[in-house]
Amino acid sequence: MATLLLIFCYIIFIGLGIPDSLLGASWPMAHLDIGARLDFANFITILLSLFTMISSFFSARIVNKFGMGVVVFISTFLTAVGLIGFSVSNSIWWFCLFSIPSGLGAGGIDATLNNFIAVRYKASFMSFSHCFYGVGVALSPYIMSFALKSGSWRLGYRATFFVQIFITIISIIAIPLWKKVKPLDSQEEEIEPITLSYKQMYKTPAVKSAWLTFFSTCGLEFTCGIWACTFLVYQGMSADVAAKFLTLYYIGMTSGRILSGIVATKLSPEKIVAVGYCIVGMGLIAMLLPLPITLKGFALLLVGLGNGPSFPNLTYITPKLFGKEKSQSLIGSWLVVANAGILLLPALFGLLANSISPSLLPIYLFVLFALMCVSTVNYIATAKKHRTIVNK
Repeated sequence: MATLLLIFCYIIFIGLGIPDSLLGASWPMAHLDIGARLDFANFITILLSLFTMISSFFSARIVNKFGMGVVVFISTFLTAVGLIGFSVSNSIWWFCLFSIPSGLGAGGIDATLNNFIAVRYKASFMSFSHCFYGVGVALSPYIMSFALKSGSWRLGYRATFFVQIFITIISIIAIPLWKKVKPLDSQEEEIEPITLSYKQMYKTPAVKSAWLTFFSTCGLEFTCGIWACTFLVYQGMSADVAAKFLTLYYIGMTSGRILSGIVATKLSPEKIVAVGYCIVGMGLIAMLLPLPITLKGFALLLVGLGNGPSFPNLTYITPKLFGKEKSQSLIGSWLVVANAGILLLPALFGLLANSISPSLLPIYLFVLFALMCVSTVNYIATAKKHRTIVNK
């Protein structure tokens, strides 16, 4: 039963990833079609992140009341509604409207699945689950590249909508299975979750450092995902080729999570994150150097490869450091600040790209990289030193 539900979780993670990379791949053509400015993508990403934050903020209360299965089903359906809505949008206002169900759905899936796997499965399964998220974010720009080549970005959204509907059906089938999988320690009694307030979490120094870590790490991931395609197009690459290089970025993320799952029996989550950060640094240095634009496109592979394992491994250690009964609240808070980073940091770069130049992307990403390195080291060191327990 545990294996079957894990397979369902993997498929649902694909559905979580599908909407996340479509905007970056479609926007160079879509904004011209609907008559929107280049930086109007900020309005869409802000709304997506804002409503993801809202659903993540209330995730512990909602899951504790309605159950994981129901929350995942409704959330997956909402993301499908967002995709079909984007496909028929003919102005920036319609894009903004359909960002609401898409964002609400993403937050519900992310918060629920991450805590469920962290509590009930081994570290390698957490990495593999996010690998399937990577399959989703790599699949959708690849589909979009074919749609762009035929001259119709709307076709890309419609194709991914049908994939998402299939995954919604999978989530319905999985509803009865969620309560049948026990915690990782089979001798441990079923966990009685504790809902923590943000005031309680804020009082803990390790939590504040973790918030900054997730803010910067996810901000870097999505800034690169949303603006790398525009950066490459601005450098002279065609839109369809740039979309394929964006696919390479997400393939790197997926590959990083596969490798993370494979080496999880040999290396701790903390060491996996450290190795990944070194790879991200190499990729960003390659983007900063005066290399041919094709090589800068391939450098995206390194950025994705290195940053891919960060979120799943940093999330996985949450129950160990803070207690399983508090992990749903804490992981929900990780997602709130992560989506704050997704909301603010790509939007800030959008303003810089519009007012100065998209060529600033490598410098901007390197600043975020430095911030996430410092905050991650401080978070893990503080948590391990004090074995932090959040006050009730």
